[in-house]
Amino acid sequence: MGNLKNIAVAFLVSLPSIFFYLSFLHHHEKPQQQQTATSQLWSWCYHHPLLLANLLFFANVDVLFWLVGILQSNNWLIDLYWTVIPVMLVHYYATHPMAKADAVRSMVAIVLTWVWSIRLTHNYFRREKWEWGAREDWRFNEMRKEYGKHWWWISFFAVYLSQQVFLIGICLPMYAIHSSDTPWGTWDIIAAIACITGIIMAYFADTQLHDFVNRNATLKELGAPLVPNLDKGLWRYSRHPNYFAEQLWWWGLFLFAWNVGQGWMCIGPLVNSLCLAYVTVLVERRMLKQEYRSEAYTQYQKTTSVWIPWFKRDIPGTKQKSI
Repeated sequence: MGNLKNIAVAFLVSLPSIFFYLSFLHHHEKPQQQQTATSQLWSWCYHHPLLLANLLFFANVDVLFWLVGILQSNNWLIDLYWTVIPVMLVHYYATHPMAKADAVRSMVAIVLTWVWSIRLTHNYFRREKWEWGAREDWRFNEMRKEYGKHWWWISFFAVYLSQQVFLIGICLPMYAIHSSDTPWGTWDIIAAIACITGIIMAYFADTQLHDFVNRNATLKELGAPLVPNLDKGLWRYSRHPNYFAEQLWWWGLFLFAWNVGQGWMCIGPLVNSLCLAYVTVLVERRMLKQEYRSEAYTQYQKTTSVWIPWFKRDIPGTKQKSI
């Protein structure tokens, strides 16, 4: 019953933004009539596509998702919608009446965003054992414990408003792509290759991690010793190949914006990379707190690159226990 309730919540929460935007498009297609308060609103929506995206995000995600999170004492929705919002944004920018774009670049960006989203959504549900809202991100859970009774209002800023900065920022290239009809060029080819490489690498990294976690879960059920560290496949060359691949996707998307003269949009992936660097520190501290893997992970840190896949460093007299 709880799973069905969360499925319903997940599908219903985005409807206010969708209906509002469809109403705007419907009005825009009709002949202009006398100026009313409503028509002035539609006129504002027409002339300010980026501001409208931010306002819809604030009202529908920051406020509504926050209220749902308070009612459920669980902020799971934002994790699921992290994989969905970029798809909604790329279609919003592509269909907005002021949009103009090179047809090939627009099509490639939309298709790649869908492929990225499907892969990440699949990984999310696979990790959650195909349950909706069973748990929230462990970082949110730790903050909930840290802030106690104040978490209900702090979560608005820490979980939701911050996500607006990250998501709108890293999706800015989607706006650039649909604000310029600059012909498809060499940088677009490089951008597409980077995005595809990031998606493929992320799939294999997450699959290898998923298999490792499941294998340890089986060992735990059997009462056998757990394997302390994943050191095979992409994880042999990087401690966080999934993070590297995700950044490769976003920086590849930025190259599309670079090609249409919007280099300043690097601020989006840059902020996201800095945030992920901090998350990397938190994850590694968490790994070292677990007694059964602390020693092995310490050695892993000494021999293996943090993000960018690279050959291992040899340290005489050390051996890693791996799987």
